[in-house]
Amino acid sequence: MTLKGKIALVAGATRGGGRGIAAELGAAGATVYVTGRTTRSQQSEYKRPETIEETAELVSELGGEGVAVQVDHLQSTQVKALIERIRREHGRLDILVNDVWGGENLFEWNKAVWEHDLDNGLKLLRLAIDTHLITAHHALPLMIENRGGLLVEVTDGTAEYNAEHYRLSPFYDLAKVAANRMAWAHAKDLEPHGATAISITPGWMRSEMMLEHFQVTEETWREATKIQPHFVISESPRFVGRAIAALAADPQKARWNGQSLSSGSLAQEYGFTDLDGSRPDCWRYMREVMEQNKPADATGYR
Repeated sequence: MTLKGKIALVAGATRGGGRGIAAELGAAGATVYVTGRTTRSQQSEYKRPETIEETAELVSELGGEGVAVQVDHLQSTQVKALIERIRREHGRLDILVNDVWGGENLFEWNKAVWEHDLDNGLKLLRLAIDTHLITAHHALPLMIENRGGLLVEVTDGTAEYNAEHYRLSPFYDLAKVAANRMAWAHAKDLEPHGATAISITPGWMRSEMMLEHFQVTEETWREATKIQPHFVISESPRFVGRAIAALAADPQKARWNGQSLSSGSLAQEYGFTDLDGSRPDCWRYMREVMEQNKPADATGYR
């Protein structure tokens, strides 16, 4: 599998799944533009230590070429300037991954709309939906100039799962359903241009914030199963990255156009594993095991 010569943009690649996706696209040989708001000289309101420069360096260490660009994807002018830069420097865009999120500190579980903080809820929707539409608006015209492009909308939960389960907040629920629907809609517009759009969900991802929550590291994460046994089906951020890299390298990827996919289901299709050699399938687990016991909805999947 190689993506050498391909140009990718991972929007929202500072940490978590975005970083894992950028890393695996780089490992496959792609040039990857990684965007976010936190740099070594300027933090976002997250007050987190991860930076886009670190992500770009990881891409390059793994064999690709990482390019860090500070972008607020709510600002149309900034996104437009980014795409103009990619056009000047490479004249093409083969892979667009919309992974902008930023809602971890905004949603409130088990709160009806009249109980949830309204400003936080509306900001969550802007971060989860507006950023993706703004980025697609500016980036897709460049992508469709060459056939074979791939648009990936990253979300939490497959369309099947989200259609049957309330995600414990009207704002969070809407945000995660919307990404699946956006991919389906974009697929209709992209198909005549020979491009493919899909949505993808990781499973219970061992992001930096999730590891901190359980007070473990990627090397010691299994210790967290003593507190939360279901964490056994968690996956590293690189697992969803390998799913997208495999999909991007598939010459027959158009067969997935408009579909809602998961890292676990694509691992079964393409045969890749997580960093530790495992092949977790979180959403199958949710259906077959957790549904039998009817527990509270699992959290932390993004």
